[in-house]
Amino acid sequence: MEGKTNDLTEILTQAINKIKMQQGEKFELDKINLAELERLTGITRAKLRRLKENGFVKKPHGLLGRKADRTVLTGYTGIVDTLLKAGITNSSVCFDRLKEAGYQGGLTTVKTYIAEHQDLIPSKRQIVAPQGNRGRRYQTAPGESYQMDWGFVNVETEDGSTYKAACFAMICHCCGKRYIEFFPNARQENLFIGMIHAFLYMGIPQYVLTDNMRSVVNGRDSEGHPIWQKDYELFMGNIGFETKLCKPRHPFTKGAVERLVRFVKDNFLPGRIFHELTDLNYEAIAWCERQNKVYHKAVDSIPDDKHEALCMRHAYKLDNTIELAYYLCPERKISFDGFVNYEGRRFGVPFWYTRKTCRVKRDGYILSIYDDNMTKILTSHNVTWSRKDSYCKDQYTDNCPEEHPTAPVKIRIQQMEPRKYNEGFEKFNFEEGLFNE
Repeated sequence: MEGKTNDLTEILTQAINKIKMQQGEKFELDKINLAELERLTGITRAKLRRLKENGFVKKPHGLLGRKADRTVLTGYTGIVDTLLKAGITNSSVCFDRLKEAGYQGGLTTVKTYIAEHQDLIPSKRQIVAPQGNRGRRYQTAPGESYQMDWGFVNVETEDGSTYKAACFAMICHCCGKRYIEFFPNARQENLFIGMIHAFLYMGIPQYVLTDNMRSVVNGRDSEGHPIWQKDYELFMGNIGFETKLCKPRHPFTKGAVERLVRFVKDNFLPGRIFHELTDLNYEAIAWCERQNKVYHKAVDSIPDDKHEALCMRHAYKLDNTIELAYYLCPERKISFDGFVNYEGRRFGVPFWYTRKTCRVKRDGYILSIYDDNMTKILTSHNVTWSRKDSYCKDQYTDNCPEEHPTAPVKIRIQQMEPRKYNEGFEKFNFEEGLFNE
């Protein structure tokens, strides 16, 4: 309703003027009836008594402007400061890192702190790029197309060295459901493992859109048709999907996965600390689960709901076959000292396995070594990601062949008892008697 307000000064002024009109010349402000004023304003008599001492003028609170010594963010500001100094200003990223450390507050407190500490953020170099040619977004039918790509990140170790880790990313072009997984490198065998895990997670589409990576295509013929890498071509036939290649030097053709890689670098990876690559992948799949269950403006839906309702009607589930097991267990050669190299680590193989090759599979924290025909498990190792060699039981035999003399041994030598060593403090050994004078 018009004319109503919650301002205390205005309410008091209106009530005092009303009483003044009723009393006329007899009105005195210092003798005003507080009971009548309480009835008109609804303010308690104790508060009116305090206001009367100040001439019914509302003064600011005595503690106005003072800040509490401890807030809900106290003890966690160092985490936010570290992120801001690294150029990470995304409040959602900071909020997630704080929650992992035990923060119980809300997102608004984090946003306020970031706004008040803009001086910690390093200045960005302003680069104005031309807009270039304007393109048009295209859409695909549900379950028709997935996009995949690699992203790379530098990992710093405790000893100060760095190495590059590869992030495999795949996204459904229709609903935006995503999957990411980290590998020590971007070799073709890791590409196959990442694609199989993504298909198990999202189903198999009609085709996959990717760029001209070396593990997929060798080149193009005179008519521009792709010349598939032979192992990848066999992989497509065994799994049952097709591949479409982007135009060279045209990355925004598969803009959905390019944006996913950038989103991983801006949202998941900043400030991330992990002990083992397995831990990082567990955190990555949990992050994917959270992102797939929230609303995304780009697809105007929740990816999980849309994928289950529409895309899975056309995409089909991946069945476990013997061909699938061979891709998940890449082949390795056994070295002369009984080790296989996998993901930059060496793992022992039992001595009684006499073949030169075997197959290796890592599932979480367990690495299993199979024979080359995938008929039995030779041994298992706990994956610690240590640089030291991991030995197995029966890696070496105690019955090593020994060379014996072929001719009679006639040479004879003699060995004496070792000489007694006299220490310099032996004369102070009082248990055997006094020292010689």
